[in-house]
Order: sequence, then C-alpha cells, then structure tokens
Amino acid sequence: MPHDLQPVVLRDELVELGSQFREYQQRPEPDLALLAGLHERKARAFAAWADVTGDINLRLEARRAEQAAATARMQHLQRTGQCADDGTPAVARLLTSPTQWEHARSVLAHVADHSPLPGPDARLLVIMLTLRTAHTGTGNLVGQDVNALNLDEPEELIGRLTGCGWLSMPGTVDDLLASRPESPTPITVPSLRPREDGSGPFSFGRKVRPKLSGWAQRVVLDKKLRKAKATSAVRLLALQLATRTDASGRLGGDQEGIPLDVLAAWVPTDSAALQPMLDQLTRADWLTDATLGPTHLSGQLSERVLPFSCPLV
Repeated sequence: MPHDLQPVVLRDELVELGSQFREYQQRPEPDLALLAGLHERKARAFAAWADVTGDINLRLEARRAEQAAATARMQHLQRTGQCADDGTPAVARLLTSPTQWEHARSVLAHVADHSPLPGPDARLLVIMLTLRTAHTGTGNLVGQDVNALNLDEPEELIGRLTGCGWLSMPGTVDDLLASRPESPTPITVPSLRPREDGSGPFSFGRKVRPKLSGWAQRVVLDKKLRKAKATSAVRLLALQLATRTDASGRLGGDQEGIPLDVLAAWVPTDSAALQPMLDQLTRADWLTDATLGPTHLSGQLSERVLPFSCPLV
C-alpha cells in the first residue's frame, strides 16, 4: 500500500484492517460473524482503492473479499442454526421427515459395518467425516470441527485414518488441525466416491447431506453434553438413541425398546457399560425418564431399553 495514498481516510482504513486481520489470526477460536464483517470491510476498502488507482487487480481482490464474506456469513448461519436473509433455515438442524431419519440411520449403520479403526473415538470421528463427505466423497474440514469433538488423541486418529488409506488430504495432520474457516482443508474419503454408474453407499442427495451433518453436529456438540464432559461413547449413544425415536420423542417402536446387545454394538461398548452412560445422559438432562426409564436396565428387564423422551428429535 502506498504510504502517500489518498484520501487519508482510505489509507487509515486499510492500515486498521491489516491490524484487525492479524489480530483475528491470533484468536484461539474462530468467530465467523466477525470474520465476515472484516471481509465486508475489506471488499469496500479495496473497491474504493481500485476507484482511486484504476488497478483491475484491486477490483478482483475486492470481489474475492465479497465472496469470502458471503462464505463466512453462511458458515456462521449454518453452525448456529440461524436463518438466511430470505428467512429460510441455513441448515435444517432437526430432521423433519421419516425418510431423513432413515438416511441418518443408514449412515450410522454404514460406519458401524465399515469403520476402519476400533473404539468410540474413532467411530465418532468417522461418522462426522462420513457425513461431511457422503455425497461426493469429498468435503472441507477445519481444525475446530475436529477439536470440538473432544477426542483423546485426534492427531493420532487422523494419522491412522490417512495411514490406512481411508482418508486423504493435502498437507499434514497439524496443518488440518490448525486450519481455519477462511482456509479449510479439502478432504477425501475414497470409499465414498460414487461408482462409475453414479451410485454410492447412500441414497440421499446433495441437499440432504448438510441437513444430516448439521443435525449430527448439533447432537454431539449439544451444550448439555459438553457441560457433562460426555465421552465419545456417550455422544455416540446419544446419536443412536436420537435416531430410534418416534415422532413424539419416545424411544423404540410401539414402546418395545431396543435390545441392549444391539445398542452396545452400535456405540460400541459392553452392554454392562450402557447403564452408567444412560445415567449420565439423564443427569445431564439430555434424557428424561418416562414411566419405565433407564433404571430398568437391570433385573428382569435387562434385555430392553424402555422408552424415554429425548429433547433433540
């Protein structure tokens, strides 16, 4: 930027913007609304700069800033479940039709059968990556998407996923975990790419995928689970229970419940570990006891999880 750029107010705005972008880079957590505002200011400033100098490259930079602002704004709306300017939901956080619930169950079942690594941490991460890439086998990821899952060793898990060929991406694991919304990391899951005939492991289309991904993200990052410091196994249990409810939020079809061995295989965990996990969900107020609730997992009713209501369905 020329030191003698006129008008002075434009030069001061560009200097201040440079400082604020540098400050943003130092933030420990992204703020997409703030980032969108900075890009909007940059677009206006660079457009004015182009008017002063007649430089076409500055005009192109202003347009890129406008696009970056729109992208950051949409990401903010999607992550917070707010509405776009036209009043429509940015992402349908709660699934609204039986077909969408079937699609959610199909993703969880697919991961249960095809997860490349054992353990709840790995399965939770694979579910979220599958939902992010389900339609084309490709998607974008930022470090916060992984760090928010509160996994024990995310670096090792991602390294093992790339090492076995299930996941591919440019750069290193550290690059991925450090990436921010303004510069996400492109990722690929080769097994989810459509086959030559266009078919894939899932039947839902590109418009349904972000609904499923947004819903799952809302469940596993629910503030009640975060406050309770829920483990990956508990978050997986919450996901599975949420997909097994009827329209009123009651678990199991016709109040039949779910066999414990089936539920344990989905999580995955031992059947004996389900009771403490359900107790934790209840204490966190994520589940509410009905007539017969989680306390009836012992004794003669130990083969069934009986109905209780769930606030995220």
